[in-house]
Amino acid sequence: MKAVKSKTTRALPTQALVPTCDNSGAKLLKVFGVKGLTTTKGRQPAAGVGDIVLASVKRGRPDMVKKVVFAVIVRQKKEFRRADGTRIKFEDNAAVVLKDIKGNPKGTLIKGPVAREACSRFPGVSKLAKIVV
Repeated sequence: MKAVKSKTTRALPTQALVPTCDNSGAKLLKVFGVKGLTTTKGRQPAAGVGDIVLASVKRGRPDMVKKVVFAVIVRQKKEFRRADGTRIKFEDNAAVVLKDIKGNPKGTLIKGPVAREACSRFPGVSKLAKIVV
C-alpha cells in the first residue's frame, strides 16, 4: 500500500452504510473501523477515498451476510481536493471488498469509476477498474 500525496476529506464515519461496486457477493457494507487511523479522544473515526475499512456485510449472498471483511473506499459523494488543486466528487459512495489486507480484491469486476487515489494505492484494484478518474 503506497502513500497518497493529496489529503482526502474523510466523509464516511463509522456506522455508515456503503454499497459495493464489485461482484464479490456483498451488496451493502456497514463500516465499523478504519485501518491505521488514530483520532482524538471522543471523535468518531471516518474513512475517505483510498482507505481500508473493516466492515460487516449487511446485505448480499447468504454465505457473505454477517461476515467481517476488509474493503477499500473507491468513491465518495463529498468532494475532496487533489494536490494539483482540482476538486473531485462522485455521485455515490462505493467500496470494493478485499480478499486480504494487501489489497487484492475478492471480485473480478468493478462497476463504475474509481478514484485515482484508490488505484495508485492498490494496484489490484486498478487492474479491475475500467474508468479511473
